[in-house]
Amino acid sequence: METLSVPQVQAETLRITPKQQRMIIGVPKEQSPSENRVPLVPHSVTSLVAHGHQVIVEAGAGLKAKYSDHEYSEAGAQIVHSAEEAFKADVLLKVAPPTLAEIELMHPNQVLISPIHLPLLDADYILSLQRKRVIALAMEYIRDDHTSQYPIVNVMSEIAGISAILIAAELLATNRGGKGVLLGGIAGVPPAKVIILGAGVVAEFATRTALGLGAEVRIFDNNVYKLMRLQNQVGRQLHTSVINPIHLREQLLTADVAIGAIHSAQGRTPVVVSEDVVRRMKPGSVIVDVSIDQGGCFESSEATTHERPVIEKHGIMHYCVPNIASRTARTASDAISNILTSILLRAENGGILQLITSQEGLRNGVYTYKGCLTNAYLGERFQIKSTNLELLITSVF
Repeated sequence: METLSVPQVQAETLRITPKQQRMIIGVPKEQSPSENRVPLVPHSVTSLVAHGHQVIVEAGAGLKAKYSDHEYSEAGAQIVHSAEEAFKADVLLKVAPPTLAEIELMHPNQVLISPIHLPLLDADYILSLQRKRVIALAMEYIRDDHTSQYPIVNVMSEIAGISAILIAAELLATNRGGKGVLLGGIAGVPPAKVIILGAGVVAEFATRTALGLGAEVRIFDNNVYKLMRLQNQVGRQLHTSVINPIHLREQLLTADVAIGAIHSAQGRTPVVVSEDVVRRMKPGSVIVDVSIDQGGCFESSEATTHERPVIEKHGIMHYCVPNIASRTARTASDAISNILTSILLRAENGGILQLITSQEGLRNGVYTYKGCLTNAYLGERFQIKSTNLELLITSVF
């Protein structure tokens, strides 16, 4: 007798696509007179609007970077005429830390992406963000999951490295109170001696620029791998050294220019040059402390502004402007905008909070989360209780 085979019924697996999240993105006008950059430029607005997001731009936000309100409007942005309207957005983008008055305009669960500028930070600032239950991300600490690099830091570092040498060359001029030394020297006259602390991206681009102008360059960093990488990137043999205090001191005492280019992965930059060493440097020498964004690596450094960028201590000129990239506002704005747009477009499936939850590099940038301080360094510095972000996210999801 023939047996009939019964066809097996197989379950069909349906692919569930996350629902697209429409975000409202706010770009307020920066209040600091020293800040010329803008976090989103018109071509980025075009991309975000094309993906269904709404972009609110406060009138005049891009003027210092030479982007008009008309250009933003043509790109699809909604132009508003008060900060209050821009601050109603779900995601707030800024290139300078919000002021205490601006924090008062924020609302719970709002995502803030901005720098934090450690030298200017205080406990009241952190407590204000906690009271508002804001999810705040520091641009400096946003990391790429694939490369482990800090993309915004990297592009700003490229600009800062080039700018630091050009600034130093200018400050060495006689009419600026400098030593009257030409950075590259000429036939029969030796060039200026440039010491660079750190071997990261700032150092690489500072080295390229200084060598291009003909200066003598010496680089110090405790990471030998980074020193090797810098030599490979520049493509020539360089004078490099680990940060041996005695050797570093000897070199600084004969230097014409010292560039601080040490970046801390989290927290304050370590101080590697004491004020006593600075006091003994050659009069009229120049210090450009690019690390001032994270507190500075020279003990004598203190934050300055674009309006008054230079202070003189012990006969040494210190240039310590935190947002050095703001000197070239349009280039810097384009670079920041490209990175932020890439992040925001990845957030359209599931929303920005889901993206933060799924990407470790973004979580690395979070320092306050719905009323909790999540950065251990800031908690220790200001004696405020901090909570591990991973525990908070686990409890929510």
